[in-house]
Amino acid sequence: MICLKHIDTPVGKMRIGATDEGICLFDFQYRRSIDSIMKRIENQSGDTFTEEEHPHFTLLEQQISEYFTGTRKEFDLPLHLLGTPFQKSVWEGLLKIPYGETRSYKQQSIFLGNEKAIRAVAGANGENGIAIIIPCHRVIGENGSLVGYGGGLQRKKWLLDHERKHSGKNGQAELF
Repeated sequence: MICLKHIDTPVGKMRIGATDEGICLFDFQYRRSIDSIMKRIENQSGDTFTEEEHPHFTLLEQQISEYFTGTRKEFDLPLHLLGTPFQKSVWEGLLKIPYGETRSYKQQSIFLGNEKAIRAVAGANGENGIAIIIPCHRVIGENGSLVGYGGGLQRKKWLLDHERKHSGKNGQAELF
């Protein structure tokens, strides 16, 4: 069974999903591809989502609250990544982007060892169902533009501005 819950955050209503192994879903309630992401998670886990509490939810809610107040820069949560080996490698690479910083899709591809995999990396970022915690919002276009965020570019800008403000780094995310 995959436990499911909805919470309100400063960037909108979000869905949380957890198995006994960890958080497998933390995504925007009204994201266009949320249903397909949830179906992929169900197919790969062999379970279905059920509205029910889970002990992992308490820890996630505490840490995400601290993130939004600016006191938490890194998450310490058990994660249950459900995806292809390539997707998992991309998501694990995203976890290495420091708080308050960004990487281009090309830089992320190079970091993962395949500069030519830019589109595949972007596709895997788009399939990330654990928003904010796995920080795909920190990946931007090579020219610094905000591109490709399942939660919407305004949310991406908000998250990047929030992190820059609380990291002590100057500048704001630009929309081109």
